Amino acid sequence: MARKKKSSTSKFFNNFSNVATRATGKPGAFIIACLVIIVWAVTGPVFGFSDTWQLVINTGTTIITFLMVFVIQHSQNKDTLAIQLKLNELIAANAEASNRLVAIEELTDEELEVIKRFYTHLAQTAKKESDVFATHSLDEAQQNSSSKSKLKSSKKTK
Repeated sequence: MARKKKSSTSKFFNNFSNVATRATGKPGAFIIACLVIIVWAVTGPVFGFSDTWQLVINTGTTIITFLMVFVIQHSQNKDTLAIQLKLNELIAANAEASNRLVAIEELTDEELEVIKRFYTHLAQTAKKESDVFATHSLDEAQQNSSSKSKLKSSKKTK
């Protein structure tokens, strides 16, 4: 598979994001953050709980939060893409799976809602089954829906 060459900025941000996400997700990072807050709180009387003293923690936490949003979002996007690709591979490898679900993340919210209704129908059908090993597919749900629509329209014309 040919790989597209990444810019040095992209490589740097990717590496930085990976390191920062791993580091900030550890208990040590939480403990350090708590210690910073404790030190800040303890120094309150020293600085007379001044506006500057309050501004230091507000500005610091705002800047860190602002930057971490981008780092975490990058990491989430990468993880989500990897999971989607793995699921697409499983769908493509299974002869009985519906290929319509490959790249489902590209559908509109309305299209996803339609598919969700089909799967909700499948879940309801499965609950009604006395045979716990009975299976139902998206295609079966669609056929049932088509049959019902045809039945409705034929009743209306009578």
